[in-house]
Amino acid sequence: MWEISAPVLAGSAGLIIGLVLGYAARMGDFCTLNAIESAAYGGDQRRARLWGVVLGVAIIALFTAEALGLALITQSPYHMIAFNPMAAIFGGLVFGYGMALAGNCGFGALVRLGGGDLRSFLIVMIMAVAGFITLAGPLSPLRVALFPQIDAETPQGFAHAFSAMTGLAPLVLALPLGLGLIALGLAHPHLRASPRTVAWGVVVGLAIAGAFIATSILHLGTLAAIPVEGFTFTAPLGRTILYLMTSSAGGLNFAVGSVVGVVLGAAIAAFWRRRFRWEACEDPRELGRQVTGACLMGVGGVVAVGCSVGQGASAMATLAYSAPLVFVSIIAGAMVGLRQLLRGFQSV
Repeated sequence: MWEISAPVLAGSAGLIIGLVLGYAARMGDFCTLNAIESAAYGGDQRRARLWGVVLGVAIIALFTAEALGLALITQSPYHMIAFNPMAAIFGGLVFGYGMALAGNCGFGALVRLGGGDLRSFLIVMIMAVAGFITLAGPLSPLRVALFPQIDAETPQGFAHAFSAMTGLAPLVLALPLGLGLIALGLAHPHLRASPRTVAWGVVVGLAIAGAFIATSILHLGTLAAIPVEGFTFTAPLGRTILYLMTSSAGGLNFAVGSVVGVVLGAAIAAFWRRRFRWEACEDPRELGRQVTGACLMGVGGVVAVGCSVGQGASAMATLAYSAPLVFVSIIAGAMVGLRQLLRGFQSV
């Protein structure tokens, strides 16, 4: 059906939608750690409430697309791998703690890299290596032994479980839930007073849903040559580096395109806002924290089968069982790390 090869189609889709995601995230200051830090210590819930808008839009868009036959939610990895609570908790805690030490998650590091932050380049590289060591390297036997990934017999999501029990469409549960999340976000007066931020949050949510929709359409059009997947930024970092070095190791795919797209989109936004500038780490202690944090994020993200965006946004958009538990664990781990850093600064 397609004249263009499946890898090029998938990579192009990832590049285009990733560019939109990176641009919107940079323009709207969408960042997981900053949202947690601002809400917990800065008394500002705007970024945290923006997550309600992002998730609400993503859920509504994705399940509406499924109802129209444009999205194959149950074919995504979050529904095809059996829910493992221990992996969700452990991986989330380790990832969140590492995120606090590094000062960013994998997605946030890509966005900052697009703005010229060379410290983020280091985080991306180390996180990529640590992730692959855990996924397919020396730590993989231990990971498989402690946190085996078993194929699920039924879709691993709340909306589809609801559908199986009631006979109603998954959208019946997803629609009011999505609207409720949007209402929760917009209930904050300071967020309502910033319509531009809300608008960029809507774009981020549509991009999150768009990844699943695009790969679903390509999955059908290529007779399953392209898997259904969403945005996540742990293992894809390693796959991107391998592809750029060798053009092999699985070749071009959606994940590789999305990583490159996010950096390019963030770079365009940084130049547009005249905020592009080269930055480097001048404090050896800060560098040590970032290296340690990046290693922990690589390990935690693979164990949890997703990062703060992979589980916190993509899996959450599919209403997967794993998403809330991983996301809460990431927040808890980040809070521990932030508190430890705060105490360290106070003692200096």
